[in-house]
Amino acid sequence: MAPEPDRKTRRRQSFAEWLPFYYGWIVIAVAFLTVSISVNTRSAFSLLFPPILTEMQWDRGTTAAAFSIGFMTSAFVAPLVGMALDRVGPRVVMPVAGIIVATGLWLTAHVNSAVELYVSYGVLVVGASISISYMGHGAFLPNWFVARRGLALGIAFSGAGIGAVVLFPWLQHLIDGDGGWRSACLAMAVLVVVVVVPLNAIFQRYHPREVGLHADGNSAATAAAQDDRNVVDSAWVATEWTLARAIRTARFWWFFWGCCGALFAWYAVQIHQTRYLLDMGYSSATAAWALGLVPFCGLLGQIAIGHFSDQYGREWAWTLVCAGFAICYAALMAMPYLQADWLLLVIVGAQGLLGYGLPILISAVPAELFAGRHFGAVFGAISVSAALGPSAGPWLTGIMFDHFGSYEHAFALGIVICIASSICVWMSAPRKVRLVAGQVGRQRA
Repeated sequence: MAPEPDRKTRRRQSFAEWLPFYYGWIVIAVAFLTVSISVNTRSAFSLLFPPILTEMQWDRGTTAAAFSIGFMTSAFVAPLVGMALDRVGPRVVMPVAGIIVATGLWLTAHVNSAVELYVSYGVLVVGASISISYMGHGAFLPNWFVARRGLALGIAFSGAGIGAVVLFPWLQHLIDGDGGWRSACLAMAVLVVVVVVPLNAIFQRYHPREVGLHADGNSAATAAAQDDRNVVDSAWVATEWTLARAIRTARFWWFFWGCCGALFAWYAVQIHQTRYLLDMGYSSATAAWALGLVPFCGLLGQIAIGHFSDQYGREWAWTLVCAGFAICYAALMAMPYLQADWLLLVIVGAQGLLGYGLPILISAVPAELFAGRHFGAVFGAISVSAALGPSAGPWLTGIMFDHFGSYEHAFALGIVICIASSICVWMSAPRKVRLVAGQVGRQRA
């Protein structure tokens, strides 16, 4: 007979049962709001970049290095964040990270040297924001949903697009005003403290069992039956996946390098797209419009890709994501020859409707491969790829442009890397460990 739940667990359970809906959707709503702010504290660097250059009179490489330093910092932070989430949960990790990011933004508003910018914005904002953005949430949101995991992650992560649409015009208004870019940094700091810190401290939870529930809001019997139905490799699933065990498997490294490749492709085009469009004769307003429309399309794309992956499998969804970036690169390469404005719509649509589904899959696939008590530590190690890919992509693309005098070779490499990334994820084979809900349904039919 199972032991009687203690008084604390009963109190949590009664609170969750009082709600007319599954508490997991509160977790998703808090994640949505957190991501909408946290991801855009670092994305806002594209708005801060020009006025910082103007005021400080630094060269572009010196200033942009703050962003690269931030991503390299996140490579060291990610495994520690994963382990911390396993030990103390998001109610501690998220508020602490939020305070660090807010402090970094406040310090950024007072910088007078490049070194100060590297520490304040690079290390504290970009580096620490990994804890409250895709990576931090990817370590625990999969615990709350199994049958609708992709859809739930898609809804949570679509907050990044909503945040860009809402926050960027406001931040640009502040930058154009009397306070300039420094006032925009202070405003973001206040937003993090007022919204991100209290919401996560009060409402966020690591696992359904903390409120006496099971994944998807199912009963204990239904949850057990669901686990039995979607398991393909019982021996693999029964293994207690510590970080030490996980990194000794081929699946871990296939997926790690698959992530690296997809993120390489994503950030290479994101950073260089605007400059390339200007070279093609488009106005700065049109180039900015194209960059801003991508996350807007991503609102639909993330939810659609997440739902598709729940029905047809993570590998097929990953293939669609990589196809989106490959199509984008092909359209960019075609521009000098076709000179057709519709190619711009292809570039925006391919990135937003397909490519933006990547963060959902980076969270969902490891949860199917290495679920368990130590998943946060394993996912944190995988998330090192979230620093390597974004750092290498823009840098190597720029190096190839300087060497060849055009982007053509770099864009062709991007297509090859997209294909390689897709192959890597098929080799990691999450379908051979657990089936997604749609595959289980078709199998039973």
